[in-house]
Order: sequence, then C-alpha cells, then structure tokens
Amino acid sequence: MQYFQAVQQGKQRAGKSQMRMFEAAGFGMLTLTTKKVDGKFQPVGDEDFTAVVKSDEGHVAIIVDKDGYTKTQSKAVERDEALAIYKKLRDSGVEEYPGKEILIWTETRPTIQNES
Repeated sequence: MQYFQAVQQGKQRAGKSQMRMFEAAGFGMLTLTTKKVDGKFQPVGDEDFTAVVKSDEGHVAIIVDKDGYTKTQSKAVERDEALAIYKKLRDSGVEEYPGKEILIWTETRPTIQNES
C-alpha cells in the first residue's frame, strides 16, 4: 500500500474512533493514522480498544487498534476523570486494550487503568 493510501484509510478509521471519544469525553484529538509494519506504512487498524495512560500533562483516555497504536485521545485530565471516560467507552461496547503498553506518537506508555 502506498503511503498516501495508508493515510487516507487511516484517517477514516481514526475519525470513527475520534467520534466515539467525542461521545464519551466531549473532546477527541486525532493522534495516529498510520503505522509502520515490517518497514511498510499501513493504516491504523479498524478495531477499537480503550485504555488510560499517564501523559506529561495528566492522564488521558485513549482508543487504540489491536496493535496498541493510539488513534484518538481525550484531553489530559485528572486520573479519576480519565478513568470515568474509560468507563463510558467500556459501557458503550469498546473493549479494554489487553496489552500493557501503547504507542502514542513516537513514545511507548504503560496502560494504568488496572492500577489500584
């Protein structure tokens, strides 16, 4: 797949995820639309999983594909608010991301929704 095609398809997929985040959080920032697999660009996956991660500014609820590539995120908020957004996403049918780390931009971050 050519880069342009991957971007176009990824934008559509991430845009759908962004709308889900808007419904749960009132805000959704598009993050990644493509990923590099075996040296080739591919669109982010069509599937949606949710998690919470800590950012430099606070905590964010995210929607990722099956490989942990972040497609959309909430604003940085307090931990409890991010967990509330995560719960809304889960209640709407979005499954929990089963991995322990996600990729947001060029950084890997651990998921924290199951910490006590």
